[in-house]
Amino acid sequence: MEESHILYDDTEQTATRFVGIAGEAARFDVVITTTSHFYGKKLVAVIQSGRTAILNDEDALNLPYLMEAFNITDEEEAEEFSRFLSANL
Repeated sequence: MEESHILYDDTEQTATRFVGIAGEAARFDVVITTTSHFYGKKLVAVIQSGRTAILNDEDALNLPYLMEAFNITDEEEAEEFSRFLSANL
């Protein structure tokens, strides 16, 4: 069996925010983690889908990226999610 090599092993204090959003088109239960590990971006997870992405303000405005990253199939849902993220990242 080959040996595995640990590429990094960091421990740090983070700020984690849990937010439930009920919009016109969808509901999202979101976890936003602020860490220094991702060069100013935040770790965003949608609890319903289990999908996670590392985002900044620019990424929050990119609807095709959000739709793919979080498996959102409806553009109106993606727009609502984008507006939330733009105001809260």
